[in-house]
Amino acid sequence: MAERRLLAVDLGAESGRVVAGRFDGDRMALDEVHRFPNVPVRVAGTLHWDALRLFADLVDGARAAGAADAIGIDTWGVDFGLLDRAGRLLGNPVHHRDGRTAGMVAEALRLVPAEELYARTGAQLLEINSVYQLLAMRRAGDPQLEAADRLLMMPALLTAWLCGHAASELTDVSTTGCWDPAAGAWAAGVLDRLGIPTGILGEVVAPGTPLGPPLPELGLRAAQVVATASHDTASAVAAVPLQPGDAYISSGTWSLVGLERPAPVTGPDALAANLTNELGVDGTVRLLRNVMGLWLVQECRRAWARAGHTWSYDDLIAMAEAAPPFGPLIDPDDGRFLRPGDLPAEIAAACGQPIADDPGRVVRCALESLALRYRWTIDRLEAVTGTRVEVVHVVGGGARNRLLCRMTADATGRPVVAGPVEATAAGSALVQARALGLVGSLAEARELVRRSFPPDRYEPRPDGRWEDARARFAGLLEREQRRYA
Repeated sequence: MAERRLLAVDLGAESGRVVAGRFDGDRMALDEVHRFPNVPVRVAGTLHWDALRLFADLVDGARAAGAADAIGIDTWGVDFGLLDRAGRLLGNPVHHRDGRTAGMVAEALRLVPAEELYARTGAQLLEINSVYQLLAMRRAGDPQLEAADRLLMMPALLTAWLCGHAASELTDVSTTGCWDPAAGAWAAGVLDRLGIPTGILGEVVAPGTPLGPPLPELGLRAAQVVATASHDTASAVAAVPLQPGDAYISSGTWSLVGLERPAPVTGPDALAANLTNELGVDGTVRLLRNVMGLWLVQECRRAWARAGHTWSYDDLIAMAEAAPPFGPLIDPDDGRFLRPGDLPAEIAAACGQPIADDPGRVVRCALESLALRYRWTIDRLEAVTGTRVEVVHVVGGGARNRLLCRMTADATGRPVVAGPVEATAAGSALVQARALGLVGSLAEARELVRRSFPPDRYEPRPDGRWEDARARFAGLLEREQRRYA
């Protein structure tokens, strides 16, 4: 077949990019066409996404890419824009790391018991989720919520500006805490009790739905806009060549640690482990836990840059490799690490040691703690599902981090298969290819990934110090639980 071009617009926490997928019928190749910064902006004390700038940048990238058969947009989950009756954006979308959701999980559970909320939505009790953002707006009497006619998730907002079709996509909607995955509908009864207006929640389309051509005035040469798997993790997992018994870690700013399942798991054990059920391609469910991820290193790097130390990520990993192993540990999911700020000082305070000015020890602490949190999560996934995890796939930017991949293999005691690094772009392009009839099943798409992107493999090495570290980490989590009880 003639080569087909599929444009994946992927917006991550640090940058966005337009990636051209070239598909010849047997293999996929990816070329980054355009990269641009994604920098949230604080205005009057609120942290916002710079939505208009992002849209202009992605259009510039799509123009630079030239002719294409399709284009799709994926972004982070949970964030959204509100539109008025004329389809105009009411205000700059608020970033999920803004402080407005502090205390909103407790407020929601005062109105709806945790067991009921979880049974209906299957969503991890995580304060960044859309449901808690909306509850914060209602509690504050935010006039935007009163004036809103339609809520669109961030990829849907940008897609609507691209082609004029205003519809959110299922994989992204499933991250909100507002969706009932068992019923396949908005969780209206629960939302009513939280005081969240359900009339603004509109059309939801399946991943791979063609939405029409780009608007003529944009001057793009893409033939079709596709609602790809628009939550970046859904696209990434679509590109993981999973076998039965495999787990995955979509590793970037956040680490999404999970299993692929045929149906949601919403029992008391899943709630106790605070697992979430997010929807994927072809009716799959991603049973996973959100772990803080490489945000810990990214935000430390920004703090050191503000102090005049412009270390690269390679520099920081080399320093971490040289630092003493099995030092102090932190809980990566401690709420004190969620907001932007002086993260080296926060990490030093959390572990109770004066390491803030020693980048190697700080990064080593963060990475060893992440690897142990991955082990903790995999243990819970196995217990909840009765599944034995044999292999852990690491995809996304974290697949480049050889130190973290090595630590993950050693801490979990399982082989780690790392790659593809560009899993999100590959998955987005494959969902577009399926929409155009170029690829058949999800299994066929994953086999194409296996042929196209050979992975690296890390075998676990026996070292009793990891078991000692796991015991210390478990004790740390128990102390944290008592502190917040």
